[in-house]
Amino acid sequence: MDAGSLNSSATKSQSRNPLQEQFLQRRNSRENLDRFIPNRSAMDFDYAHYMLTEAKKGKENPITSSPSREAYRKHLADSFNMNRTRILAFKNKPPTPTEAMFSDSSASVQHAKPVKARRYIPQTSERTLDAPDLVDDYYLNLLDWGSSNVLAIALGNTVYLWDASEGNTSELVTVDDEAGPVTSVKWAPDGRHISVGLNNSDIQLWDSTSNRLLRTLRGGHQSRVGALDWNNHILTTGGMDGRIVNNDVRIRSHIVETYSGHHQEVCGLKWSASGQQLASGGNDNLLHIWDRSNASANNPTQWLHRLEDHTAAVKALAWCPFQANLLASGGGGGDKCIKFWNTHTGSCLNSVDTGSQVCALLWNKNERELLSSHGFTQNQLTLWKYPSMVKMAELTGHTSRVLFMAQSPDGCTVASAAGDETLRFWNVFGSPEVAAKAAPKAAPEPFAHLNRIR
Repeated sequence: MDAGSLNSSATKSQSRNPLQEQFLQRRNSRENLDRFIPNRSAMDFDYAHYMLTEAKKGKENPITSSPSREAYRKHLADSFNMNRTRILAFKNKPPTPTEAMFSDSSASVQHAKPVKARRYIPQTSERTLDAPDLVDDYYLNLLDWGSSNVLAIALGNTVYLWDASEGNTSELVTVDDEAGPVTSVKWAPDGRHISVGLNNSDIQLWDSTSNRLLRTLRGGHQSRVGALDWNNHILTTGGMDGRIVNNDVRIRSHIVETYSGHHQEVCGLKWSASGQQLASGGNDNLLHIWDRSNASANNPTQWLHRLEDHTAAVKALAWCPFQANLLASGGGGGDKCIKFWNTHTGSCLNSVDTGSQVCALLWNKNERELLSSHGFTQNQLTLWKYPSMVKMAELTGHTSRVLFMAQSPDGCTVASAAGDETLRFWNVFGSPEVAAKAAPKAAPEPFAHLNRIR
C-alpha cells in the first residue's frame, strides 16, 4: 500500500467533496461520462502494464502507476475541475416493459396464456457519486448497505454515511494515521450499529444514530482487519494474520472462538442466513466452511470443509437466498472463476471461467440470478442467469476494477465502488414481486449492553 498516497488523503479530501453527484456532460441521454477516457495508446499502455504485473501469484493488487502517469492524471483532474453541488437522489424506478404478447398454446382455439415479459435491465448506472481516497485494495471490504437504507463507505481514514431515503451525507468517524486507514465496514442486522475494522488491528463499534463510539475490540488480531460479518450478537472478524475471531459484543471478554485454517490474509467472510455456517476465503487460495452445529466438543473450531479448487485469492462470497446450502465463490486474477458449492457435502457443483478477476458477488433476492463484479479488462458488472450461467447483461462505466458491491434493503438497487474513485448505482435487479416496507426495528438486546462495556 502506497504510504505517500495515504498521507495525502486529508489534503485530497479538502479539495473534493465525498459522495457528491457528478455533473458531467453525457454522450447521450442514457450515459454519464464520469471520467476522461484516455486515447488508444494510453489504453494499450494500461493493458501492457496489467499483463506484466497481474500474473504474479498471490498479488491481487497491481503495482501503482509511475509518477509521470500520476502527474498526468492530476493534471487532468485539475483541468476538469467540476462543480459538484447536489447530493445524489434516486430517480423513480425504470418504466415497466410493455405487455407481453399472447399466443395460442396449440392450433386449436384455446384461452391465450400470457408470456412473462423480459425484465428491462438498464445498461448504464443511474447515478454516480464522487468517492475520493477510496483505497484500491482487493483484500479490503469498504462498502456496505444497512437495513435502514443507509450506505456506509470508507474513504481513506474516514467512514461516510449516505442516507438513500433522504439523500443526506454525514461523516461517522475519521481515525488518525496511526490507526488508519479504515480497512472494513459492516452494518449490524439492526441497521443502526456499525462495525469498523482498522489497519492497526482494532475494531470499533459505533451507534450511527448518535454518532457515538460504543466500544473498541482489541486483542483478536495482530494486523489489519479486512473482513467483517455479523451473526446476531456475534461479530466475526478476519485479519491479515490469517485468524478468524468470533466476538460476543454483549460481554467484556469478547473473544469467544478463534478459527485457524488460513495461513494468509482472510479477505472474505459470510455467514449463512441460518447463522449455522460460515464461509471464509483467503489470499492462500483456500475456501473454508465452518459449521457451528456440527462442531465437536474436542475441537469446536475445526472446519467442516477445506476447499482448494480456486487457484487465486478468494474474496467474493455469496450465500444463495433460495437454497440454504448453496454458496457461490469467486477467485482472483490467477483464477477468474465463479464456483458453486454444496456446503453440506463440500462438492463443487459448477465452475465458470469469467475471464477476469472476480471482486464481488451478489444474488438477486427476487429472481434466480447472480451479479458479479470484475477487474481488467472491462471492469464490468455481469448479470448471470442461474443455473445455466448464461450472461443476461454486462454493465460498464467504471474505468478501474469494481472492487466492492452492496445491495439495497429492498433488493432492487446495487451500489458499486471501484478504483476509479467513483460510487455507482445500478437498477439491475428490478422491482420485487411483492413490495412490502419493513417495520422499523428496535435495537436488539445485545447492543443494550454496549454502553456499559468499555
